[in-house]
Amino acid sequence: MEEGKKEFTPFGLKWWLCGAIMLIVIVSAATGALTTDLAGAFALMLSIGIICNEIGERIPIWNDYIGGGLVLTFLASAVLFTYHIVPQKYAVSIGAVVMGSKVNFLTFFIIFLITGSILALDRKLLIKSFAGYIPAIFGGLIGATILGIAGGLVFGISPKLILLNYVLPIMGGGNGAGAVPLSQIYETVTGDKAAHYYTFAITILTIANIFAILTAALLNKLGKVKTDWTGDGTTIIKKGIEEESTGNKVIPSLEDLGGAFFLTVGFYALGRLFAKTILPKIFGVAIHPFAYMIVFVAIVAATGIIPERTKAAAKRLQSFMITNMILVIMVGVGVDTNIHELVAAITLTNVVIALLIVLGAIFGSAVVGQLIGFYPIDTAITAGLCMANRGGSGDLAVLGASKRMGLIAYAQLSSRLGGGIVLVIGSILFGALIGGK
Repeated sequence: MEEGKKEFTPFGLKWWLCGAIMLIVIVSAATGALTTDLAGAFALMLSIGIICNEIGERIPIWNDYIGGGLVLTFLASAVLFTYHIVPQKYAVSIGAVVMGSKVNFLTFFIIFLITGSILALDRKLLIKSFAGYIPAIFGGLIGATILGIAGGLVFGISPKLILLNYVLPIMGGGNGAGAVPLSQIYETVTGDKAAHYYTFAITILTIANIFAILTAALLNKLGKVKTDWTGDGTTIIKKGIEEESTGNKVIPSLEDLGGAFFLTVGFYALGRLFAKTILPKIFGVAIHPFAYMIVFVAIVAATGIIPERTKAAAKRLQSFMITNMILVIMVGVGVDTNIHELVAAITLTNVVIALLIVLGAIFGSAVVGQLIGFYPIDTAITAGLCMANRGGSGDLAVLGASKRMGLIAYAQLSSRLGGGIVLVIGSILFGALIGGK
């Protein structure tokens, strides 16, 4: 094989064997023979994902600056399903499997990434990194606000409207955790219909999400040049990386994997219990189950009561998800994205202001991260870009483009806890700036 060329061996399969499987799946879907159950959905998502990923990884400029195979998988899937190139029944099936309320593989995927990434960290490193993370989130918020207002002044938009209509929805933790509750707060305070606020909020959030993905890929490229600005993709703190858990050196058994699996779903159940029953709101703000889960996993990890073999098994499960299941997620996210909505949202004003807010989130979080001893690139990706995207699915797209899936716990802190902070700020701003009218 010529130097520089990538061999096509997806999941370790020979190219001809993988190609034959994909051909069978695609023909089955085209003829309607493929089922719409879990097995059929996975077969189709993996087939689409493998093809798009391999193409994206081989386009030089795209691979280096746009995000490579994962971003192409996301965009190509959006095109395939928006224009019904793939039969509609499979779009419904994939949507139900990946993000539906009954199956929701996206949630299943995320909880294993959260548990594995937290348990892989050394206890002292864990405490230091989480303690300094909230200031980094505020740094991103301040940076986004400053550049957003500056862009608004150029286009003749008042700082008040920039804060309410641009900064809040972009930095609010995504759609379901940000734009939707913000629109409900807007309706409560102003008496106007929530839909009036939501329509614009989701538009500007969609644009910012694309910029977040693209700039994540650029930051990954920058990290290869400025190696002292980034870590190993598992933590954002500069000091103590060498102290990372020895669990990674332990070879877990099948029984250990089973224990880590049960531990993970148990932590998720605990997060749901607190978010839905015991303490659903703090200071009037709803707390997401992932936020509780992160806190509880971090507490247990900090106590040191989890055996090293179980930690290693949790890390192995996380690695399996990142290596093999990320394509499924990217196709599922693409199915949930309408290309027409993306195109309709692209106006000069919206694009420039959204870009400035994303850049402000990057610079603000990176500067604070640098000051408190974090790697600026990794802080910018998690505390900055993972605040300025579409929540859980946006986090995965951003981390995929930047090739830092190991930072999922920090990303979820941004989307969940950071999003909650924005909702509190939003409640205050709506009341102060327009509630008295």
